[in-house]
Amino acid sequence: MCNPAAVGLAGFGLTTLVLQLHNLGLVGWGPVLWLGLVFGGLAQMIAGLQEMKTGNNFGYCAFTSYGAFWIALCAMKLAGSFGVFTASETDVGWFLVAWTLFTSILWVGALRIHGAMAMTFTLLLAGFILLDLGHFGYPALNKAAAWVLIGCALSAWYMMARIILNEIYGRDLLPAGRPWVGARRTTAPRREVAANGVPARARG
Repeated sequence: MCNPAAVGLAGFGLTTLVLQLHNLGLVGWGPVLWLGLVFGGLAQMIAGLQEMKTGNNFGYCAFTSYGAFWIALCAMKLAGSFGVFTASETDVGWFLVAWTLFTSILWVGALRIHGAMAMTFTLLLAGFILLDLGHFGYPALNKAAAWVLIGCALSAWYMMARIILNEIYGRDLLPAGRPWVGARRTTAPRREVAANGVPARARG
């Protein structure tokens, strides 16, 4: 059975990476907007809806929500360029604060899945916090946030590569690492496949 998390992680990682390249002054808004709408937004949301069929609440919530995040962010930027429902720097700051609070909930859950997931969400939460501070009086922290979130994007890609390569090679080629908090209880093999990102036949 295909694992939709591969596409969700790919879209999340790639769009996050390109946005941070923009925040570092290397890329314009164009690639960010189109990636955010199509890959990070639509494709990630579709992956989340497919996760629902596996019974994986974490993946369902994470991918559909962050897909919606990218679509909302890009729509806000596009609308502002036409003078429609413009958002100030403070408005964007509170938008990010709300997503920081949301991310903190998923971060607590990620700590019990496996090390790679915990690392990805720890970097994501840290990046959001730095962006919050950057929008409320400490703009220099936006650059620091960019580097932290580049690490988050690469961590998400590691999990994507793990799903794909472990299945192709038929063994745990890329380990996920132990959960940072306790051991995650599994109620069904199918749920384990969806949450851990490794097909059952690929685990040794």
